[in-house]
Amino acid sequence: MNERADQILPHGRVLRYPFVERANHWLAAISYIYLLLTGLAFWSPWLFWLAWLMGGPQISRTLHPWVGLFFFYSVMRMYGYWAPQMRTAEVDRQWWRSLNHYIQNEDEKMPPAGRYNAGQKALFWSFFYGAIVLLLTGIVLWLPEFIPWNLRWLRYISVFLHPVAALFTIANFMIHIYMSVFAERGAFDSVIHGDVSLEFAKRYHPGWYEEIVRRREAAAAPRK
Repeated sequence: MNERADQILPHGRVLRYPFVERANHWLAAISYIYLLLTGLAFWSPWLFWLAWLMGGPQISRTLHPWVGLFFFYSVMRMYGYWAPQMRTAEVDRQWWRSLNHYIQNEDEKMPPAGRYNAGQKALFWSFFYGAIVLLLTGIVLWLPEFIPWNLRWLRYISVFLHPVAALFTIANFMIHIYMSVFAERGAFDSVIHGDVSLEFAKRYHPGWYEEIVRRREAAAAPRK
């Protein structure tokens, strides 16, 4: 059976992420964690011990840029999967105005978020643009011998922007973990097994839930 996002499953479940999306998500996650640990090791002498955990300084230095290419590839795949669903809508502006209710877990006072709420959309775009900055500056730092002397300012900018972009994505990564593990109980499991309960959809993404119900009712309606 072909998997399709939003596909209604037995026992009150709905498919949130098909296998290809889950596999790509974990490629991004594993590569990012490796980049995070080795990058921190290179960034601060106090954290250089992390390089030994990743196979040693030489191996870490060699693999870091190559793993970065895998991470960028997976982010571009995510863009292909999810970008159309990440566009800002009026409900997202309402979501931001109700952020204090979200922080206090007052879900009943939140606007009816769709498949992704405004915070998840913001995280998506922050990782997308952060990955582009990391790629461009990373290539300059990886291959400085190919940068002409008259363009040496690219190296100076990259030395500054690469860790700034990395720290920015690290902050967002921590928010992402919090949102998936604590803010929306069941979200983390969905990137492992792919499905969520209809109750999950109704509580955290009521706009998406309404779409699912309408689709189910339309499929069950007798054809004339």
